[in-house]
Amino acid sequence: MEYYRARTMLLVIFIFPALLVECKVRLYNFRVKLGIKNLAVKITVYNGCCKQVVQTNTTKLCSTKSIVTINGKFPGPTIYAREDDNVNIRLTNKVQYNVTVHWHGVRQLRTGWADGPAYVTQCPIQPGQSYLYNFTLTGQRGTLLWHAHISWLRATIHGAIVILPKKGVPYPFPKPDKEKIIILTRRSIIKLVVVIAFVDYVGEWWKADVEAVINQSTITGLPPNISDAHTVNGQTGAVPGCISPDHNLYFTIGVGIDPCATCTTGSHTVGDINNVSFIMPTKALLEAHYYNISGVFTDDFPAKPPISFNYTGNNTAMNLRTTNGTRAYRLAFNSTVQIVLQGTTVIAPESHPFHLHGFNFFVVGKGLGNFDPDNDPKKFNLADPVERNTVSVPTAGWIAIRFKADNPGVWFLHCHLEVHTTWGLKMAFVVDNGKGPDESILPPPSDLPTC
Repeated sequence: MEYYRARTMLLVIFIFPALLVECKVRLYNFRVKLGIKNLAVKITVYNGCCKQVVQTNTTKLCSTKSIVTINGKFPGPTIYAREDDNVNIRLTNKVQYNVTVHWHGVRQLRTGWADGPAYVTQCPIQPGQSYLYNFTLTGQRGTLLWHAHISWLRATIHGAIVILPKKGVPYPFPKPDKEKIIILTRRSIIKLVVVIAFVDYVGEWWKADVEAVINQSTITGLPPNISDAHTVNGQTGAVPGCISPDHNLYFTIGVGIDPCATCTTGSHTVGDINNVSFIMPTKALLEAHYYNISGVFTDDFPAKPPISFNYTGNNTAMNLRTTNGTRAYRLAFNSTVQIVLQGTTVIAPESHPFHLHGFNFFVVGKGLGNFDPDNDPKKFNLADPVERNTVSVPTAGWIAIRFKADNPGVWFLHCHLEVHTTWGLKMAFVVDNGKGPDESILPPPSDLPTC
């Protein structure tokens, strides 16, 4: 169905009396000053039409779907206020669902209009409409919840409200060493606990759209399908037999020695990926790609090495003649990519720090020796892998990274040791435009230097 693919999200921006914060690219910088008597919060629901919202799908259990979130976060950001603060929250709905928000546990003294349950205290906020939730936090301190209160949207639309004591009023307990928020969700039930811990969030995850899950249950008269996994801090655990990425690349990296008729020694040192030593062009690759200029590069970079051998064996005396060329690997917009960078022991074993331009990537696995495509992926960390833009490939070992090609253009992958880059230990990815201007590369600047 169409709404499975539509990107939906909620944007949360705080507005203070002396400073009006517009809906701009400040989506994830969520900062709140404390002790303000009138705390105003602006919540806007966005779909894919907003150019100021970063468009990304959510991938868990190796399955991608779109969800409604607050500010691109799941669970949503925390709202901070003090006892007796007046809170004003404007919710503008620009997604395809009707929406309401309930401030779970807030005593709505004579302000039942702000309580939130659909068709009980208000009609739902329809697409394109907005509503101002206006209430005062009277006589309450502690940590409460906010969540959607219509259908099953609360599965991804929820977060915490931290109500601090009045200014100058101490806490009724010794100050803890560490305070973290844990949200426990059980289908239609969400519980919140504040503990001294390093775990942020615990919940459940459905691969299917949650609205489709409850709709199917309504039609069949049967209980809804159970969730596919629990989450910790919004992350699911690793799943054996996970679906492979769109592009599964195996790059062997190393150095070698090639004949050189113009060199005084008769040979020169080269660096290569999959036995290809990259030759720098005389015209910028991005410009050639943008203007579709032929003859500058080819897009036939090999996805795997041309020769299979024991890459990490006793190969110090071995030398494979490399090929030279300005060869790139082409990717469709938004495709998922896995690269296994395999170190070799040809000529000179070494740890190579590899940097990818244009993207951050997740390091899902690493090891010594040769990568085993049958067994090593079973040990990949798909729950909480570290996010990097540069990673060192172990000497005589391998490292596996994953990223989504959601940035159109031409992007360099190379060893960050200058001498190795000079020798040709590098390559480039060409990421095609997606659909529409928001998924396409911007035109070149008017003062772009010429080669």
